[in-house]
Amino acid sequence: MKKFKKIISYIIMIIAIIALIIVYKKYNFNDFEKSVRESDKTIFTRDSSVKYSKMDSYKIENTDYNDSMFSQTISVIPNTPYKITCMVKVENVENKNNKTSGGAHISLVETGETSKIVNGTTDWEQLTLMFDSKNQTSIEIGFRLGGYEETSKGNAWFSDFKIEAGYANNNNKWNMACFIFPKINVNVEVDGKIQNVSLEMTDNDIRTVQTNLSRFKTSINQISNNKMSIEYETYIINEPITTLSYDKENGYYVSASDVYKYINSYLEEKEYDHIYVAFRMADKQKGNSILVNDWIGLGGMDYLGIGFSNIRMPDDRNNMVYEYNYKINTFPEEVFLHEFLHTLERNAKEYGYEIPELHDYEKYGYKEDTTEGLKQWYSDYMNKEIDYNGTKIGLPQDIYIHKPIHESNFKYSKKLDTLKEPGNIIEVIKGMFKKIGKIFEYSKNNLNLEEAKQNITIEGETAK
Repeated sequence: MKKFKKIISYIIMIIAIIALIIVYKKYNFNDFEKSVRESDKTIFTRDSSVKYSKMDSYKIENTDYNDSMFSQTISVIPNTPYKITCMVKVENVENKNNKTSGGAHISLVETGETSKIVNGTTDWEQLTLMFDSKNQTSIEIGFRLGGYEETSKGNAWFSDFKIEAGYANNNNKWNMACFIFPKINVNVEVDGKIQNVSLEMTDNDIRTVQTNLSRFKTSINQISNNKMSIEYETYIINEPITTLSYDKENGYYVSASDVYKYINSYLEEKEYDHIYVAFRMADKQKGNSILVNDWIGLGGMDYLGIGFSNIRMPDDRNNMVYEYNYKINTFPEEVFLHEFLHTLERNAKEYGYEIPELHDYEKYGYKEDTTEGLKQWYSDYMNKEIDYNGTKIGLPQDIYIHKPIHESNFKYSKKLDTLKEPGNIIEVIKGMFKKIGKIFEYSKNNLNLEEAKQNITIEGETAK
């Protein structure tokens, strides 16, 4: 009889362990932390029926519009290229405000850099996020359904996480692409009314952009005292821009999401370090104007880790801002340099350098010249020759070799074990007991068991 009871107790124990493993596998997110913008709208589970490989996928289900992710902080070596890949599948993913900045993607939580973003319903496809660790020793990586400026609903499955370290390309030659959009056909709100704007650049407009790019290639070499050089290619995109982005500071502008579908195929074929988009957004000669806050160029933006700038043709065709004239304007390429410097300015700050603001030229005693604009300011800015309190300030020289990360940085890469999944049932059981141990460790430190479970997140179906 005792032997029979003992056998029964063993069977019960085995059943309990199996049940615990099943529950653990369904809700365990290994070392990932879960986070949401709004509670009670998101369910995180491990899915054994919808999966890419033998491993259970990580499922985020946003039952209503939300921004949710699971993330992990990993150790990195400063100034090193990294590449993160995963497989993703989405079902009925839609964004509340119809912005393309929301959806399923990989995210660098601290910086806002993202991989390609996936919406709608798709089969499994690969996402890739490449980045430079800059001066960081740790980075938080998020696998996300939503976005910084958008919320999403629907289902997303993530699987097969991989990370590898590459090697920096320390040369000072930057490859640039300028996409010229002769046509725009957009609906915008002006003075509370929806207005259709349909415009087309002239052949002379296009030649002007191309001429100033050629001048820019020469002048940036001279102005930087050979600290950097550029090569560039221009592409004329005949499809019209059909959407514009908007914010209070700048008014209407062209964001990366407005032109992604037109230019991404070019960027997948060749590696570029900076992107310009040139267009006409208003034409006073045709009685047309769009509310922009007095800018002809807009920089400091980002396209999947690459600097992204707007070059806008002036509203008035009699404006000489882009035309060379030895009496009026000997530096018509200024806008190309200025907007690129905004990218270098941002990069320098992300590397931890303290530098002067690009727009603060008057603070340091510089004035705009009638024919050369701010050419002297740019030269001193790029060569760290600005006098300030007995020292020289400006861009550090090594910022010219810190370019965007590309696939070529991973030709001889090193694969890392970070984000590695448990490989077999023994590793799963070890992980399970490790987390159970953490629960009781929390409990001993004056936390009750329920709080401990929420902290470890073994069985919480809804992220708190």
